[in-house]
Amino acid sequence: MLHLAGAVDLPGCLDAGGHVELARLAERGGLDFVTLDDSSARPGPDALAVLSRVAPATRRIGLVPTVTTTHTEPFRVQAAVATLDRVSQGRAGWRIDVSAEREGRLSGHRSPVPADALWQQAGEVAEAAGKLWDSWEDGAEIRSAATGRCLDRGRLHRVDFTGTGFSVRGPSTAPRPPQGHPVRVVDATGGPAREVAARYADVALVHATTPAQAAAARGELRARAAESGRNPETLRVLVSLLVDLGDGEYAAEPGLGGGGPRSTARGPLYRGGPVGLAELVGAWHADGVTDGFHFVPVAPRRDLERLVNGTVALLQHRGLFRTFYPGGTLREHLGLAPPADRYAVTGGTS
Repeated sequence: MLHLAGAVDLPGCLDAGGHVELARLAERGGLDFVTLDDSSARPGPDALAVLSRVAPATRRIGLVPTVTTTHTEPFRVQAAVATLDRVSQGRAGWRIDVSAEREGRLSGHRSPVPADALWQQAGEVAEAAGKLWDSWEDGAEIRSAATGRCLDRGRLHRVDFTGTGFSVRGPSTAPRPPQGHPVRVVDATGGPAREVAARYADVALVHATTPAQAAAARGELRARAAESGRNPETLRVLVSLLVDLGDGEYAAEPGLGGGGPRSTARGPLYRGGPVGLAELVGAWHADGVTDGFHFVPVAPRRDLERLVNGTVALLQHRGLFRTFYPGGTLREHLGLAPPADRYAVTGGTS
């Protein structure tokens, strides 16, 4: 199954209306999910808050904001992501990221922290979030007017998780999210992030300019997932591409659309037309080197419209991409089953 996603970043936009417009456009094309980037130093509204506004204006598409783990409280992060999952009726994801040094200075943290340590903490936050989401078993809510009972306390569990720089007790302040665990997305391009992606991500994003690079990244991530005790089949690996669809079909020379993506400071860039991009997507997926693509439009409105009306429409016409959403949750779009509640299964308390 081919999976497609897109970014709805609008630099300098302070109005959620533009993000609603782009998300609806992506939903019309049947994309699995949209991402919205964020950082403590980026001007503009909070990504998670913006996608909470997008949620009631859309019906099926997954919503994946970036929420950094470096200068935020893990308990609050998991609660906020769980809330997005609830208000979107099971369409939330969480793009896990860490903060750069300059972001730390904004929040009063003056000492730089090595990338390895930041990503180690990100993995711990992901682990703690999973335990907090599981701390309410399904059916813990009773809400019985006859008995006056609201909760079955036997189905609430303490977490008592201690990381290198934080600890949480639990249980969470809210019931288990509709998906069990909202979908976790990690950009696994950098070395320190790959271990976190292999252990905790449902979707890993990688950079690649050739099918061989994509295949190598996918193989490494799935092997690491297996080494960590996971079923590697539960990890979706998507190639993340910048796309510039403003040049029509005049992109046959190597390094542009006809010759595949080229490397740039921001990542691999495809520059060409919607038809050429459809050819690239179809060829790479047919070779089994990737589970799909995450597109980052260079000109958001122009390129996303050409992507949906051109590239995606052509892939649908060829039977390579679905024409409707088979389910209502982001996990269903990705073909991922809801995770079992670790406490309900094992009866554990930590």
